Amino acid sequence: MDLGEGIRKAISRLTGSTIIDSKTIREFNKELQKALISSDVDINLVFEFTKKIEDIALHNKLPEGISPKEYVTNTVYQELVKLMGKNHQPEIKPKRILLVGIYGSGKTTTAAKLAKFYQDRGLSVGMICCDVSRPAAFEQLEMLSKQANAQFFGIKGETDVKKIVTEGLKELGSRKVIICDSSGRSALDQQLVNELIQINNEFKPDEKLLVINADIGQVAGTQAKEFNNAINITGVVVTKMDGSGKGGGALSAVSAANVNIMFIGTGEKLNSLELYNSEKFVGRLLGIPDLEALATHVNEAIREANIKPEEVEVTELNFDTFYTQLKAMSKMGPMKNVLGMMGFADVPKEYVEQGEGKLKVYKAIIGSMTKEERQSEKLVRDPSRIRRISMGSGTDEKEVKGLLSDFSKMKKFYEMFKNDRNVKKRFSQFMK
Repeated sequence: MDLGEGIRKAISRLTGSTIIDSKTIREFNKELQKALISSDVDINLVFEFTKKIEDIALHNKLPEGISPKEYVTNTVYQELVKLMGKNHQPEIKPKRILLVGIYGSGKTTTAAKLAKFYQDRGLSVGMICCDVSRPAAFEQLEMLSKQANAQFFGIKGETDVKKIVTEGLKELGSRKVIICDSSGRSALDQQLVNELIQINNEFKPDEKLLVINADIGQVAGTQAKEFNNAINITGVVVTKMDGSGKGGGALSAVSAANVNIMFIGTGEKLNSLELYNSEKFVGRLLGIPDLEALATHVNEAIREANIKPEEVEVTELNFDTFYTQLKAMSKMGPMKNVLGMMGFADVPKEYVEQGEGKLKVYKAIIGSMTKEERQSEKLVRDPSRIRRISMGSGTDEKEVKGLLSDFSKMKKFYEMFKNDRNVKKRFSQFMK
C-alpha cells in the first residue's frame, strides 16, 4: 500500500461520523500512523504530525456546514503540506547546473529531463559528462542528449574531471544552460567529495542539485545533510516518485533536513519531471484532482506527438481521430499518474495495467487499417477485413472485435458529451 492509499483509507473511516471526539481521533490517528510509518516517514515526525492533528481537531470548533470528515481531511491536508516542505519555482534564465548523487539515483536521466525542461522554456542547453567511473555513462548521456535535443560534450576515457569541465565550457559556451553530470558511488566517500570539489571549483555552478531515489525513504534526509555539508547543495530532485511507496518518507526527510525539494521525477520519459509543489503533491495523495498539471501534460503530449492543434478538435469520432488521441495519450506517461491528476487515485492496479495494455493494442490495430477503414467503422466489421487487420497488427481477431465493441461505447459517450453544452463549456475552459 502506498502513502496516498493509506491516508485515504484512514480518512474513509470517518465517513458517517457526526461528531469529532477523542475516541474518533485516536482511532483515526492510529490508521494515519500506520500509513505514514509503513511509507518510511520518520517515526518522530509521525507522532509530532498526528499530535498536531489531534490538537487542532479536538480544540477547535467545527465550522458550520462542514462535516467532521471534511474538517479532518482539510486539517490533514494543511499539516501534510507543512511536513512535505516548500514549493519551488526556478528562474528561467542562463545558468550552470551540477548534478550529484550516489549510484542508482537517476542522475543521468534527470540531466536529460532538466535539459528538456529548460529547452521547452526557450533556453538552449548543453550537457557535460563528468561521470568518469560508471561504465557506459558517456554513451548514455550522449544518447539522452540527442533525445532532449541538447548539445553533448564528453571526453571518452578521460578521468581528469577538471580537464573535462574546462574543455566542455569552451565547447558549450554559446549554450544558455549547461548541465554537468557527475560520478556516483555506493556512498559519499572522500574520493567522491574530492572529485565534486574539483568540478565545483572549475564549473562554478549556479545550482548544485542532489538527485535522490524515492525508494530510500527517510535515508534521503541523511544523504541530503551529507552532500550539503560536502559541497553546499542548493536543492534536491527526488526521482522514481511514480512507483515508490516510500516517496512520502523521502520528501518529508529532505524537508526535515532543511533542504529545498526542487523537482520530482514521476516516470522514465523525458517529460516526467515536475516542479515540486507540496500542495499539489498532498492533493494527489488525498485524491484531489490536479487539473492544471493534467492540462500541462495534455498540451506537452500533443506537442511531442507532433499533433496539430486543429487535430485535437474532434468534430467526428472515427478511428482516425481516435488514433490521434491515442498518440497523445502514449506521450503522457504512466496511466496511474494521469488518473491521479484526475482524482482517480484508487483505480485498481490490474485495471490500470489492462488499460495501458489495451491502448497499445488499439494503436497497433488502427495502424494496420487503410485510410478508408479509419474513416468508416462499418467497413472494419467485415470478417475478411478483421482477419487482415489482425494479421497486419500482430493481434488476435478477438482483440480487433474488442476494439470495435469498445469504440461503439465510446461513440455513444461522445455523442452525449457533444450534445451537453455545460460539459463542453467546462471541458473547453479546462483545455485552455
